[in-house]
Amino acid sequence: MTTVLAATENGVATLTLNRPEQGNGIDMTLAEDLLQAAKAVAQDPAVRCVVLTGAGRMFCVGGDIAGFAAAGDRAGPFLEALAGKLHEAVVVLSEMAKPLVCAINGPAAGAGLSLAAAGDIVIASEAAHFTAAYTAIGLTPDGGMSRTLPRLVGMRVAQEMILTNRRVSAAEAVTLGLVTRTVAPESLASEVGALAARLADAPTGALGAVRSLLRHGQTQDLAAQLDLESRTIGMAGAGPEAREGVSAFLAKRKADFRTISG
Repeated sequence: MTTVLAATENGVATLTLNRPEQGNGIDMTLAEDLLQAAKAVAQDPAVRCVVLTGAGRMFCVGGDIAGFAAAGDRAGPFLEALAGKLHEAVVVLSEMAKPLVCAINGPAAGAGLSLAAAGDIVIASEAAHFTAAYTAIGLTPDGGMSRTLPRLVGMRVAQEMILTNRRVSAAEAVTLGLVTRTVAPESLASEVGALAARLADAPTGALGAVRSLLRHGQTQDLAAQLDLESRTIGMAGAGPEAREGVSAFLAKRKADFRTISG
């Protein structure tokens, strides 16, 4: 059984963490499968939007703690290798030129919280909750949490969440800026499906460029970011998506970005 299910329909690729009996806990197999699935959707021109979710009632409980214990005296090298493989997948998902929607179907803890934070738009079931979890078992964050979480919720909140492992409800996660919005559990699939379809109809090249701008904007100074914005909008304006978008606007019709090849 593959630990990450991948299905593509009408331009939307859905990646489902698939170890439901283990709460979709991340072992080396799942980390490797997620990396391969992420690479595949990132490189597939037919994929215009990616959805990440979990099978069963959990989104992801983080690392597979039973595997940590089984590593015994080799726990240190084992964890470093596992985190490294997961991080390869996180980089691909974060840097691909297409939007990432995270559908949080249940609790997200540890690296599960890190994966949730990686989404451009995060829709959570009202039954979901979020916990950093690492220090409860004497570990430190991975999956990019130490970088991403403070940028989303602020340093003070991130410090409290990681140091105390306080559980954050889905409703509070919206208030903090960790989650975009919540929906009833039975509405999650339809809400995410409608959102993903809308993003798949959008100008994928422009959305990919926006992802890159936002990522670089977290580290560059204003002058460098303004220069990057100038170059990026110039390249976008010279491309087929902008030509279609401008033509559709002037003709008062809906733009059709799906038929455009770069």
